Amino acid sequence: MTTPVHVQTVEGLGTVTVRPIAPDADAVLIHGWVNEERGRFWGMNGTTVEQVRDVYAHLDSLTTHHGFLVELDGEPVSIFQTYDPAADRVSECYEVEDGDIGCHLFVAPSTAPSPGFTAGLLSALVAFCHRDHLRIVVEPDAANEKAIARMARAGFELGPEVVLPEIDLPEVFIPEKRARLAFLRRAV
Repeated sequence: MTTPVHVQTVEGLGTVTVRPIAPDADAVLIHGWVNEERGRFWGMNGTTVEQVRDVYAHLDSLTTHHGFLVELDGEPVSIFQTYDPAADRVSECYEVEDGDIGCHLFVAPSTAPSPGFTAGLLSALVAFCHRDHLRIVVEPDAANEKAIARMARAGFELGPEVVLPEIDLPEVFIPEKRARLAFLRRAV
């Protein structure tokens, strides 16, 4: 297992732990999540366990992009990815500022969803990002109305709809994506 990079107790929720994804150890779990219908916006539907492992091994090899598994009271509940927007395709769609960090969040399916779960989880992840960065940038799929509404409820300022260009690397193919930018600046 990997060493946590952030641990925070969220009142009414529990202890949120953020740790780097271990591609070999976590691939089966992540594969199960991202291949459900609800995972279609994550862009990994139809992948094999090996492809999931390869994607996260590639991410792990980068200094600008990071994959994390988020646990609540020791149970895995989400995938969280951060990246330097200046080193990502999103930089072609907006003016990157010093102190920006990009994020992707995938909340795992739950057999017993609880009110306030995502909001509480998001509060810990925002605290993690704002620890070292001034502004969070997210770019959910423009068709993912639930994610966009969640960002707005969390205080993100909605930006324009943009088209992120495809990325075709030997390790991973990421198709073109119509996305809605949203920003959350750290309170000063």
